[in-house]
Amino acid sequence: MSIRPDHELHSRRLSRNVGLGLILVTFVALVFGLTVVKITEGDVARAITGATANE
Repeated sequence: MSIRPDHELHSRRLSRNVGLGLILVTFVALVFGLTVVKITEGDVARAITGATANE
């Protein structure tokens, strides 16, 4: 039994899946970024360094 080459439909479906995956990753990164900014009240640098509001 030999391995048959992929049909043209499979390569189109693969490229569509990769594109959709990239869109989903971008959306998740955007939501994560907005969440971080909202939680840190816009001062991400202060949150990263660990400085408190009193300093």
